[in-house]
Amino acid sequence: MIQRINPQPQWSDAVVHNGTAYFVEVPESGTDITSQTLALLAQAERTLSLCGSDKSRLLQATIYLKQMSDRATFNAVWAQWLPQGCAPVRVCVSAEMASPDYLLEVAFTAAAFHR
Repeated sequence: MIQRINPQPQWSDAVVHNGTAYFVEVPESGTDITSQTLALLAQAERTLSLCGSDKSRLLQATIYLKQMSDRATFNAVWAQWLPQGCAPVRVCVSAEMASPDYLLEVAFTAAAFHR
């Protein structure tokens, strides 16, 4: 069974299939890398909850940064957010963003609890 959370014409907020959740977050607020990262991670926690998961169950993250010079700042916020010993596999790349206001975007994969 495939569960689509808040499906729109071009995307869903998340998709859960066979106990795995897939979703992407872009920051809903913030003007610098720290505030946008904090906003994005708070959004990720809400999405994880909708999927029947939490940040301790992250499997993978693909991090897209507008400027690789923001990587150290992002990493500091990321490390504080993750539970000890629960870091997912991840890749961090620089990319052009869909909106000029976005400084980052993150694609997540997480294990979902069976409902």
